[in-house]
Amino acid sequence: MKNLISELLAKLAEKEAESKEFVAQIEALEIVVFAMLARMEQGDRQAIVTHIEDALNETRPDDAVSVYDTALLKQYLSRLLADPCIG
Repeated sequence: MKNLISELLAKLAEKEAESKEFVAQIEALEIVVFAMLARMEQGDRQAIVTHIEDALNETRPDDAVSVYDTALLKQYLSRLLADPCIG
């Protein structure tokens, strides 16, 4: 029983480390996107945002991606693209 608990704790620690790494990667990508958009001309920035929004509006959930996951993706992308810090 102790061995099973040890294994479960080790797996949990491994998953937590993976999760922290994933969060760091996402935060780094957000910084890169913010920096790139902030350096662009307003017209170019708006064209990119419009293109991304159009692509999002065309997406439809399928069996592999739930409606909830699609909505969550759209929510985060909208927040990322509409950040008031840009501009």
